[in-house]
Amino acid sequence: MNNLPLLSLLVLVPWAGALLLAALPGLSARAARGIALAFSCTTLLLGLAALSGFNPAAAGYQFEEHHAWIRELNVHYRLGLDGMSLLLVLLTAIVSPLSLAAAARGARDLRLLGALFLVLQGSALGVFLALDFFHWFIFWELSLVPAFFLIKLWGGPGAGRAAYQFVIYTIAGSAFMLLGFAALYAATGTLDFTELARLGAGGGLAAQLGPRAILAVFLGVFIGLAVKVPLFPFHTWLPPAYAEAPTGVSMFLTGVMSKMGVYGFLRILWPIFPAQLHAAAPCLLWLALGGVVLGAFAAIKQTDLKRMIAYSSVNHLSYCLLALFAVAAGRSAPNAGATAAAFSGTLLQMFNHGLSAAALFYGVAVLERRTGGLRGLNDFGGVRTVAPVFAGLCGIAMFSSLGLPGLNGFVGEFLIFRGVFGLEPGIAAIATLGLLATALFLLTFWQRVFHGPRAGAALGEFPDLDRGERLTLLPLVALMFLFGVLPHLLTGLINPLVTTWAGTLPLP
Repeated sequence: MNNLPLLSLLVLVPWAGALLLAALPGLSARAARGIALAFSCTTLLLGLAALSGFNPAAAGYQFEEHHAWIRELNVHYRLGLDGMSLLLVLLTAIVSPLSLAAAARGARDLRLLGALFLVLQGSALGVFLALDFFHWFIFWELSLVPAFFLIKLWGGPGAGRAAYQFVIYTIAGSAFMLLGFAALYAATGTLDFTELARLGAGGGLAAQLGPRAILAVFLGVFIGLAVKVPLFPFHTWLPPAYAEAPTGVSMFLTGVMSKMGVYGFLRILWPIFPAQLHAAAPCLLWLALGGVVLGAFAAIKQTDLKRMIAYSSVNHLSYCLLALFAVAAGRSAPNAGATAAAFSGTLLQMFNHGLSAAALFYGVAVLERRTGGLRGLNDFGGVRTVAPVFAGLCGIAMFSSLGLPGLNGFVGEFLIFRGVFGLEPGIAAIATLGLLATALFLLTFWQRVFHGPRAGAALGEFPDLDRGERLTLLPLVALMFLFGVLPHLLTGLINPLVTTWAGTLPLP
């Protein structure tokens, strides 16, 4: 197993599927859909193979692949897997085939759609596995190309504007990050994350760059990652992109791509710039708090259900950054228990939010499909009476997003608040307003659309879920129960990593 280039296969097999689709122009829609789904599902098989051979107690990266690439520039092709990477690889493996199936349903030109989606999937996996900035940045930027075309070509009436806004914001953020790493390379001669983290923790970067230059580099990398998450106030591209994208793409954007930014904070910003993050954390805490509270209250004001869930994603991902910044701000007097809880909650929230948000976007797609495109909060009523299976599955996804005990969403949010209360109790107290607002808009969604007498679009023909729709929603809902009742299946993968992080905080 260790001799098999497993991590390279995770990235390259979806790309091979894209090349195959591009090379077969005469494919029928059914054949194109089947080939795309088959190659997309290989990520799950390879991810399970990595899981079976993964040792959570082992230090460092596993299944590592390390080869000299551009010797003159000291650039190496290096991939590695730890608990955090494995969690996100498994999330991608689960969400990708379901998102592709949702996007392909009723879509035109399935060959092009499938090829673009597979390129996007492979690029996201590359981001989670690369350990050298050179090819990490290639994966990071390459993911924008298929996402742009998937939104623009298959999206809603405002898809063109939303796609351009998405790509311009993200490329602008990436430009700052690229300049920052160019400065790091000029000073150190390496782009290897492990080596840069060693220099950052030991103060070598600050010594080589100087205090002003290291701060400028930190801000450049921070902006690139903050746009991707997105962190308030860099979030304005997200609601239109998620709302106008076809449903399957919205599922992937919120389920996988948004995690790329949080992953970058943990893999890059935290270990390479510990002193700078510590100094900036008191201010960054308020930005994360703004995302938690304002994201939830913005969701309350929405009548478009996709925009409501989009703002909910801003709210939920801001919890992850709130925990990270709380740890960074409190490192002068570390609380190991609270720190471990905050880190664990962040990793679990990334995974669990990916499942629940993808399911909610798919639920909105079901409503649109049955009504010719309606998705307004006031367009429905009493859907539960005509589609009880759909109502039940969508309700479970809502309560998972709400953080109901027994479902997966509870565990991550509980640990985040356990950690933040132990580190920044005042900030945590204000952040509970976000929890209250989340309950308000999700329960309003649940009440108006599914309960009460039949009204609006539910007065007409409104069949319950068909076989394909059930096969898309059921795996997500089953995993919500599984990881809500047995969270140790996930925490067992990350606990040794979290313990290492909490015990070796790089104090400034």
